[in-house]
Amino acid sequence: MGKVKIGYMPTKRRFFSGEDAFKYKGIIREAIGKIAPDVEFVDLEGLNDTGLLASLEDAQAAAQRFIAAGVQGIFAPHCNFGCEEAVAVAARKVGVPLLLWGPRDESPLTNGERLRDSQCGLFATSKVLQRFGVDFSYIINSRVDDPFFVEGFKRFVAAANVVSRFKDARIGQISTRPKDFYSVIVNEGELLERFGIQTVPWDLGKLVAEVRSGAANPTDELRADAEALKKRVDFSLMTPDAALKMAALKAALLKWKKEEQLDAAAFQCWDQLQIEIGLCPCFVNSVLIEMGFPVACETDIHGAISMLMQQAATGFTDPVFLADLTIRHPNDENAELLWHCGAFPASLADGPCKLNKHFVLPGNPDGVCNWKLKDGHLTINRFDGVKGKYSLFSGECNTVAGPFNQGTYLYVKMPNWGTWEEKFIYGPYIHHVSCIYGSLTPIMKEASRFIPGLEFDPVDGGASCR
Repeated sequence: MGKVKIGYMPTKRRFFSGEDAFKYKGIIREAIGKIAPDVEFVDLEGLNDTGLLASLEDAQAAAQRFIAAGVQGIFAPHCNFGCEEAVAVAARKVGVPLLLWGPRDESPLTNGERLRDSQCGLFATSKVLQRFGVDFSYIINSRVDDPFFVEGFKRFVAAANVVSRFKDARIGQISTRPKDFYSVIVNEGELLERFGIQTVPWDLGKLVAEVRSGAANPTDELRADAEALKKRVDFSLMTPDAALKMAALKAALLKWKKEEQLDAAAFQCWDQLQIEIGLCPCFVNSVLIEMGFPVACETDIHGAISMLMQQAATGFTDPVFLADLTIRHPNDENAELLWHCGAFPASLADGPCKLNKHFVLPGNPDGVCNWKLKDGHLTINRFDGVKGKYSLFSGECNTVAGPFNQGTYLYVKMPNWGTWEEKFIYGPYIHHVSCIYGSLTPIMKEASRFIPGLEFDPVDGGASCR
């Protein structure tokens, strides 16, 4: 998915020690390179004699460099007091998330002189940024090896990636929503006008034709992929040609993704596809998710956006899954079943992975995943909206044991399920949620700061945002 690019924009003011500012420019650059080794940094070297932002002229040149490089965020450490005007001008021109921070000042010299006053300059810059209408994140003034700085910097990089992937995202839409699913209705025009998010439709008939053609005239590559799919999970209950049809469906979807430059997709996964080719796309969808291409069930475009945001928060390294909030745990008042008929990634399974035939749809078509997910801590998100108001739900929970279910499933326990249930009933949300292992609420909170028109909506009022 490509490296995250961050503009490194250290700043200084001429009334304070230039030598000390220059020293800290190097110290900080070395530190963030170790903190985030996968990030591509675009610096100011060669822009002037010091590589430090110190004037309006520097700001104009820095903005041009960052725009040309396509940075997704800017880090502006105050290596001494800093130049608030230059920071604000450059940040507003580039228009990407901005992070403010400065290294904690040392004790005054024996003669009482102070070399940097970084903290003091941060107070000035933050006010000027507000005057300029520039949104920013801030890490409390701390030392460069402080865990608070390390975690804060990682969080900002992840949030910047979420913002860049969210804005102007291209979401593929395979066919219309299922007739009975009023809950997944979206305002396509509003998504485009407000967030730059585009929906790219694809007729189900064209997809079916391509899958049939691929399965009827398979290339050596397609046959090899079919064999590879059979090695990933147990195909013993599938019909003989199921793997080949799945490989053809996967190839068609990846081709479409490449041609349309898609970031995620929403699939009308039942029931016309089953009538046409006798196949559920569940397993294929799960494989695509593991490849970093989120695919949501039941033409849930908002669900696909939620999945994309979670994948971006982890740098597309960890798979997500779209689950139904289904039933309460029969023996635990604060636990809930996360379930879907079979599209959770196999890499998240607890134990053997076996494909099954659908247990509800007519004809019992092939392709449904059948496994329980592993134990762990999860973040649950849902991007959604109604009547022009959009919000991002975020909550965290831990897995808990529960009764067997067909399909893919796990049970999770919340501190107070009642607050979750009311949040989903009264909020603009539905039963579909995007889930991922790990703690992402602080990242989602930070990302929401940079998305105008999106309200961050934590289930606990923000208590989980450390």
